Amino acid sequence: MGINSKPVVFAVLSALVILVGTVVTVFVPMFMPSTQPVSAFVKPYTAIEQEGRDIYMREGCNNCHTQTVRPLRTEVLRYGEYSKAEEFAWDRPFLWGSRRTGPDLNRVGGKYPDSWHYKHMHSPQSMFALSNMPPYGWLASNRLDTSISFKKTKVLGYGYTEEQVNQQIADYKARVTASGYDSKETRDQVTPPALRGELTEMDAIIAYLQKLGRDVKSMEATR
Repeated sequence: MGINSKPVVFAVLSALVILVGTVVTVFVPMFMPSTQPVSAFVKPYTAIEQEGRDIYMREGCNNCHTQTVRPLRTEVLRYGEYSKAEEFAWDRPFLWGSRRTGPDLNRVGGKYPDSWHYKHMHSPQSMFALSNMPPYGWLASNRLDTSISFKKTKVLGYGYTEEQVNQQIADYKARVTASGYDSKETRDQVTPPALRGELTEMDAIIAYLQKLGRDVKSMEATR
């Protein structure tokens, strides 16, 4: 009697073969350096950028905006250099997406000044009359909670010390609240007076948006 006449044994052996094949083809490559390219140009998110990323996900921005430029001529012409695997090394989880209700944001960093983002977040229709994006002006009325920022960067493996995280927060706060901040006028227009000297959730999400694609642009500039 062959194995084909023993359905239970055949089922068990088939399951084992499939399991081994799955481990070899799916899980083993996950730990191979060749499938996890890294670049010295791609830096971990700062504490403020990570807080902004969390707000971005909390508000479901990734439901309408992708973060991956495919290597197609039309996409490269519209959005910029196509996405590279190494630029997502610190994305946990990645936010590639597949639906573009709004434009792709993978190269938005540095494309517009902070003032543009403050206006756009406050009232998208003031920038694009036909935009179907809801306003997020209320983010400027929410004080940014940084009480667990260090814990987040530690869990994500960014390698920052607590002192470095505190300094990142202090530096960004000093930047956006300074009298010489180049987007001060616009920020003050959307931020309540009581919070103009503090960090808000809108400050953080703009910091995140300004990070997207900037490291890769620096990498491409050296080639």
